[in-house]
Amino acid sequence: MRVSLEISVAVTPLPILLFPDPLLRRTAAPVDNVDGQVVELVDHMFQTMYDAPGIGLAATQVDVHRRIVVIDVSDEGDAPLTLINPELVLAEGQGEMQEGCLSIPGVYETVKRSTEVRVRAVNRDGEPFEMDADGLLAVCIQHEIDHLDGKLFVDYLSSLKRSRIRRKMEKLAREEDDDAALT
Repeated sequence: MRVSLEISVAVTPLPILLFPDPLLRRTAAPVDNVDGQVVELVDHMFQTMYDAPGIGLAATQVDVHRRIVVIDVSDEGDAPLTLINPELVLAEGQGEMQEGCLSIPGVYETVKRSTEVRVRAVNRDGEPFEMDADGLLAVCIQHEIDHLDGKLFVDYLSSLKRSRIRRKMEKLAREEDDDAALT
């Protein structure tokens, strides 16, 4: 069951930037005020993430370079989490988990990250909060905050693996361009 988003306009998915697009390397700027535009962007980001389908999306991935993240690691897609201006205030433990990314579709690699985190952020209502996370949620929070800092999960891989993935993504982009030219 998906959470219905209560807004007055139709929510449409946004285009997702694909690696190796250099715009994914931009550092996101802080959000000064959670206003209607920010809430609308959050709604569009959730729709984009759910449609992809994915479990996390940073505004940087949809070419909006603001410090906004949406996450939902629940099986049913009914636990949306909005992190505005997130910052890790604690990171402990170390573990490996396979990660994927909506900006690098079809690629999954094992990445080493902290197993427990505490994040400080602002929610979609403009209220500050802190929360502790572990497991998949902790990994997802770290992954999405990396996006806001212009870092991708492939940066944790060897240069050989990163080059292989880059070539694969560039080939897919060329094939899509060729297909678009034929239609």
